[in-house]
Amino acid sequence: MLLNQFLLLAAVLFCLGVYGVITRKNGVMVLMSIEMILNAVNINLVAFGAFNGTPIGSVFALFVIAVAAAEVGIGLAIVLLIYRNKKSIDFSEVDLLKG
Repeated sequence: MLLNQFLLLAAVLFCLGVYGVITRKNGVMVLMSIEMILNAVNINLVAFGAFNGTPIGSVFALFVIAVAAAEVGIGLAIVLLIYRNKKSIDFSEVDLLKG
């Protein structure tokens, strides 16, 4: 397979993720869109690493996966706190929680 095919797939995933972050108001869907963006980055890293013949792309992809796992843990904790206070995970109501 060509490098262009992987880059096109990653670009489509990245655009769908950005669209999901911008348009969604549900907290879980926003987190899933962020995960989609990070997966697009992983595809790019692995594709460029394989194209250059070095494993450094896969190593960086593992770091991105670790960051994504931390982001999910913290993000879900925030979403649970919002749900506990507002009985909804709609991000349009989060500004009502200001001190």
